[in-house]
Amino acid sequence: MPGWLKALLIVAIVVVLLIVGVVGIGAFYIYRNKDAWMARAKEVAAEGKSFGSTTDNQGCVDESLSRYKKEPGFTAIISNTVFMRTCLDASKPTPGFCDEVPKSTEFMKSADWRLKQCRLAGLQSDNNCQNLFTPVQQFCEMKSRRSALVDR
Repeated sequence: MPGWLKALLIVAIVVVLLIVGVVGIGAFYIYRNKDAWMARAKEVAAEGKSFGSTTDNQGCVDESLSRYKKEPGFTAIISNTVFMRTCLDASKPTPGFCDEVPKSTEFMKSADWRLKQCRLAGLQSDNNCQNLFTPVQQFCEMKSRRSALVDR
């Protein structure tokens, strides 16, 4: 077997072992922390529901943005989307709240709308910002479906 082939096989084996190691460490990390993450998600959902009972739809969005601005990042996005979704479900209606919100399946309109919301919030340079508005679209779509069922 030529020397270059032996070197290539050794490199391939090392790469595979590194990938397996990283996946294993990731799985172990998730396994060790999943209970704490679930407890935190339940806590945030309860906060959202409690806050939502005292405000309207727009108040939920404003509070979520405020929370995110204090502590931005990927994990904050997850926490704030849980908060916003439970808050919106518990909040009072804001007149016209869903009028300009596109369905999530309207990809171009949805992307433009999310970018606009990020600009209005002063978060245009934040790569995670657009994800903050997923709960608004979900909420408005559910609201639209419910009203369509009632109209039948």
